[in-house]
Order: sequence, then C-alpha cells, then structure tokens
Amino acid sequence: MTAPIPMTNVERSSLRSFVAAGFQALGLTAEDAGIFADALVFSELRFHPGQGQGVMRLRRYQQRIGSGEVNPRAGWSVVKEGPALALVDAHNGIGTVAAAKAMRLAIKKAKEGGIGTVIVRNSTHYGSSAVHACQALDHGCIGIAYTNAGPEMAPWGGREGAVGTNPWSIAAPTDMGFPAVLDIAITTAGKGMMNWYLREGKKMPLDWALTPEGLETDDPGAALKGALLGIGGHKGYGLAFMTDVLTGVLSGGGYGLTPYADPKKLDVSHSFTAIDIAWFMEPGEFERRMGDFAQMTKSRALRPGFDEILIPGEQEARRVARKSENGVPIDNVVLADLIELGRELGLPNRLDVLGPYEGGVL
Repeated sequence: MTAPIPMTNVERSSLRSFVAAGFQALGLTAEDAGIFADALVFSELRFHPGQGQGVMRLRRYQQRIGSGEVNPRAGWSVVKEGPALALVDAHNGIGTVAAAKAMRLAIKKAKEGGIGTVIVRNSTHYGSSAVHACQALDHGCIGIAYTNAGPEMAPWGGREGAVGTNPWSIAAPTDMGFPAVLDIAITTAGKGMMNWYLREGKKMPLDWALTPEGLETDDPGAALKGALLGIGGHKGYGLAFMTDVLTGVLSGGGYGLTPYADPKKLDVSHSFTAIDIAWFMEPGEFERRMGDFAQMTKSRALRPGFDEILIPGEQEARRVARKSENGVPIDNVVLADLIELGRELGLPNRLDVLGPYEGGVL
C-alpha cells in the first residue's frame, strides 16, 4: 500500500501575501500580482494538488519570465469592440491576469446588454478556468470560460498530440450555499495528475493517455512520454478541436500545434462570456430554480457502490471547506521550493506554517 504524499498547512493570508510579493519581485504590478495570487490560492483550495494549478506556479513563472517566455508588464489592449463583443490582445503577458480583466469586461457588457463575450489572443497559460468563470457570480451573472492549450491530446485515431487539454468552466449561482461550477479539461486527465500518481507509486486508469507507440497504458511514467486521450473518446477530441475554433482560429491567434511552439510567443487564446441573470428573471428566482434542479438530480436512485449524487462544483465546495479548517495544505516538496524561492527573491514576507496536514482525502 502506498503512503500519501506529505503536506503541510499554511496560514491562508500569509500564503496569499507571500505569493503576491513573489510576483511583484518578478516584475508584475501590485494590482496584477494580487490578481494572480488570488487565483492561485483559489485553485490551491479548490482543486487536487496534482492538477498543478496552485501556488507551485510561482516557480514556473520565475522561469518563464526569466527566459523571456512571458512579459510581466505586457499591458492589455482592446483590438476591436462592440456592444456585446470584444477582441483583446494580451501581448504575451500573464494569461491569468489577462483573463481576469477580460472577464471583467465581459461582465460589464453583460450588465449593459444582457450578455458579453470577450476573446483574447496572444496570451499565455491562464490557470484554472473556474477562477475566471466564478468571477461572474459576484455580479449576478453566469460565467463561461475556456481556452486552448499546447497540443497534448491525440486526435481520434492518432498517437501524437494535435490539440490541447482545452479546459472549460461554467459557473452559475444556486440557493444551496455554493455555486454550481463545471470545471473540466477535455482530456480525461492532465500530466500533473500522472506525475502525482507516479510519486505515489500508483497505476493510473487506462483511458488517460497513450505510450509514444500509441498503446493504452496504466503506467504514468510511460504515459508522460505520450499523448493524452480525450473524454468520451472521439467526442472529447471533437470538443477540443472546436474549442480551438472558438478561441485561436476565430481570434486570429494560435491554434492546434501553434500554442507553446515558440518559447518567445506562447500564442494561447481564451474566450469569456457573462450572462446577466436579471435580463431573464429575478436572480433569487433563478437561484431557487437551480436548487430545485439540483435536488431533482440528487434524488435519483443510486448505482451500486455510490453513497450520493453530487452536482458540478459540490465536491470542490466541500474540498474548500475541508482545506480551510486548518490552513491551506501545500505539498511539502512545493513548500520547500517556495521557501527557497522566497530566499532567492529576497522576499520580506514569510509563510506562516501551521503544521502537518491531516485532513485525509484531498
């Protein structure tokens, strides 16, 4: 039996301050560093650490900024704009920051005309899709966010990557104490989870990835050298392909084999939509209807081996509550690297370490 990867609880506000200070030291403005830090702490709480969307990104961005892959002061410009639409150029800047500002603009348009869509080109990795979709919730809107990515997924029938994980998120408010939030990659899993399984010494499901020879495998080490598989077989490939159409192809940005091909221009494209609920009905009535819909779903008979039915986002809401009880649990390897990075950057902020994480299931 494999042992769980050890983790340590870190006080939440100190973690956020440390990460924000780190990004400022790397050249981001105070505002942009705060946006990025908030997004990474959100992801650290909401997602499994093996998904790699949390504070470990600070080190990755030190490398990307240092090598010139990403411009921390790139700015953000509107190329073309209409009442409900905008096309934005991120100038190879911080994708998470560009995405937050794009969704802010989409929300503004939605509050003025019922719906707003902003497409971003010439961007970089934007982190978790849920960060951006959930931004709309505070403004009485449904949020939709999706992006293309580097070509890690094999097309149906192929064995080499052609399209990205191309993740989507849709967030809608409910009266249940947490929002309904779909946040999925179009692949069955990402390489972050394969690395996690490799560290734990576990085999992985056969539908996650292929070996370089095109064979299904349960060996995460072999899978890391091959291409990822799409959800639902050919259907996932089709969704990923069309996500590239709605982002890179439509925006005039990168698509298919282009994103991440040039280390000096990562060429990632995103799309953000906000829908104003009040255009359709009173927001409280929408939330009531969502709660009713959720209860209809959760009341259905269970399959053998299942204890309950969850709606999208419910597991993540429980994870946030569980993780928040005693601080934010951080992988010990990541924590040690953050502390070292703080020394390298000369950060005055210190991480307030609370003790080992003993919360069980992540």
